[in-house]
This record gives sequence, structure tokens and C-alpha cells, in this order.
Amino acid sequence: MRGVRAGLGAVALLGVLAAAPPPRTDAGAESWTAAPAAARPYVYLEGAAGSVLQDTLSVTNPGPRPLTVTLTGRGAPVAFAAATVTVPARTRADVPFAVTVTADTPPGEHRGSVRAEAAGRATVVPLHLRVSGPRLAALTVEDVRVERSGGSGDSGTLRYTLVNRGNTVLAPTLAVRAEGLFGTVLDRPAQALPVSLRPGERVTRTAPWPDPPALDSVTVRLTAAAPGAAPATARADASFASPAGVGALAAALLAAAGTTAYAIRRRRR
Repeated sequence: MRGVRAGLGAVALLGVLAAAPPPRTDAGAESWTAAPAAARPYVYLEGAAGSVLQDTLSVTNPGPRPLTVTLTGRGAPVAFAAATVTVPARTRADVPFAVTVTADTPPGEHRGSVRAEAAGRATVVPLHLRVSGPRLAALTVEDVRVERSGGSGDSGTLRYTLVNRGNTVLAPTLAVRAEGLFGTVLDRPAQALPVSLRPGERVTRTAPWPDPPALDSVTVRLTAAAPGAAPATARADASFASPAGVGALAAALLAAAGTTAYAIRRRRR
């Protein structure tokens, strides 16, 4: 089988859909079927990185005429013994196929599909691949910045980047804490994020800070975590000086200066 050695890259395999769409139906088409051998609901392959995994797709033609079927793989490079098969009337054809897993494919569950098309319709068979090997969960949070809306300091935005440094899919959480000159000004406990990180993936996200201090110098710390991964923390420094805060500080300083001057005059008298 030429072409069987086509590599199964980690990124290409992990980027496929988690579930195959239901097959399209056509009332006018022949009632042919395509399914994994032994009538399984999906193709299941298991092995280590660097191995060649094989299975068989059964195409059944119950109609009175020969049926020509085109076979392709999606989400993973699947090599069939024949990409196009003509199945005689009232006959079943078993077509072998193989998937080659490259040495750099990460351990864990992966998804693909096998597609058979004939007589104006298609059948999609899910392909589940499990790659054995040690699993590593590692997460980092990077490029933390504090941005002020319009430069006024009335509202702020936290911008950060999460990076999956391991070989498993991660569901991260994020906790935020900010310390100012006069104590804690922001304390958000860990919350689940609506994101799923594939191995090697990095995603930049933002979080609103609707009520930052009007006048303060703060240190913001973001702590990201995921099941099986050690917590990762990153920090950023920011200064807030809104017009209202500056005005309040000036008024306080003037009041303090007036009080001090009055006290000095009283002592002199």
C-alpha cells in the first residue's frame, strides 16, 4: 500500500472535530452502507507513537447494480488499499486502510473520520485514536498587561496569554489578585475559563476590571491552573491616576496644608 507511510502530524490530528456529523440521506439513492468491520459504531485504533495502525471498512451494496464508492479520510491522513472501489450488486467489499502515527504525536485521545461517498450521498464513520505514552500537563501564563480605557483610569482591562506546554488538552482556571499601596484592591478567586487548550496552543484573552483604584500603584498577579498541571503565576505593575483621584488628592493636600498652617499660627500666638 503506497502512501501508507504518510505522517500523522500532532497538530493536524488534534485539530479535528470531536464528533463526526451525521450522514446525509437521499431518498432516491441506493441503500448502501459503510461501517467498520464487526459492525462497530466507530473505528477505534490504539497504539504508540511511531506505529502503523490498521483496520477495515465494510461497504455493502444491496442494490441491483454495481456501486462505485470513493473513500477518504478526514482529520488524519488515512491510506486506503484503494481510494475508489466498485462493489458488485448484492455484495459487500471489505477495504483495508491504515494510519501511521508519527513519533511526535502526543499521547491521549484524538479524533478523525472515514468518509465513503457514492450515489449522491455520503456516510461519515468516526475514527477514535488513542496514542499510548506518558501524559504531561503543563500550563503557563504570559504577557500580562493592565490597560486603562481611554487613559482616564475609570476602568481597566487585564490582558494575558495562556500557553499549553504539555501534551494533553487542558481546561484552565484563572485567579486574579492586585495589591496597591494601601492594601488589596482586587481579589478574584479561581474561575473556569471558556477555553480548551490543545498541546502547543496559545491563546490571548482579556478580563475586565470595571472599578480599578482612582489613584494608586498596583501589582497584579494572575494565577492559571489546570487539572494535573502545576499552578503558573505571572505579574504586571500599573499606576492609576484618574482626574477624580488627582483632584481628591489635591484637595486633601490643600486641606492638610491649611490645617498645618493654622496650627503653626496658633503656636506662634
